[in-house]
Amino acid sequence: MIQLGEKQILKVVRMKDFGMYVGDEQEAVLLPKKYVPAGTCVGDSVEVFVYRDSRDRLIATTEEPMLTLGRIGLLKVKEIGKIGAFLDWGLEKDLFLPYKEQTVQVRPGRSYPVALYIDKSKRLCATMKIYEYLSAESPYAKDETVQGIVYQINPNLGVFIAVDGKYHGMIPKKNAHGQFRVGDMVKARVVAVRDDGKLELSMRERVEFQIDKDAAVVMEVLESYDGVLPFSEKASPQVIERELNMSKAAFKRAVGHLLKMKKIQVEQHKIRINDEQ
Repeated sequence: MIQLGEKQILKVVRMKDFGMYVGDEQEAVLLPKKYVPAGTCVGDSVEVFVYRDSRDRLIATTEEPMLTLGRIGLLKVKEIGKIGAFLDWGLEKDLFLPYKEQTVQVRPGRSYPVALYIDKSKRLCATMKIYEYLSAESPYAKDETVQGIVYQINPNLGVFIAVDGKYHGMIPKKNAHGQFRVGDMVKARVVAVRDDGKLELSMRERVEFQIDKDAAVVMEVLESYDGVLPFSEKASPQVIERELNMSKAAFKRAVGHLLKMKKIQVEQHKIRINDEQ
């Protein structure tokens, strides 16, 4: 049986001037001549991908799609139409992303994480609603480093990550420091593997490794303020987040580290580089 949206090995059943038909005597699909491998004959098997052409007819190709049915990939927007967007997925006909399947407003030239599905009209389409396509059975453990794609941002919960484009991951709000956009590729550390198998992530390293990096950030910001930071570790979490992209707890650890190294002086409402060093 021919599978729409999947790579499969099919047998050549008929040859024509314009290509060959692959499948079996009951069901066959055209592989246009330009995609036929040299030397292929009736009875040979060929690996193809099956989708629909611009006239909604089933068609086979030996070109490599960037996405197959039920999989997740990062695809670039080629253009925006009246009813949706069109994505480059490596094939002659672009992949349609309906407006109703978009979770953010997409822009031409930017890439977004999508999954491939078959709509009610039996056509292949893309969706940005990829939660249900992710697995909670990842191979990762606590403190391992992972890579993934940002696919959703919830101000109340955090940043949702498709780890390896396959597994559930999330950076909780308390750990989501800095700016994120849907489609960003990120590297993160596994903070915990939840009971349901989903991964809790952080962009920061373990405290003992992160503290030197945070201290360096504090010094860099101090220098941008001509050596005097107009707030101390008693400032609000919002001010610290805005100026340094770190939590108040991380800022306090970094300040304590710099004090121990005698690189700064802390006054009532400000922090100053120690000129004696």
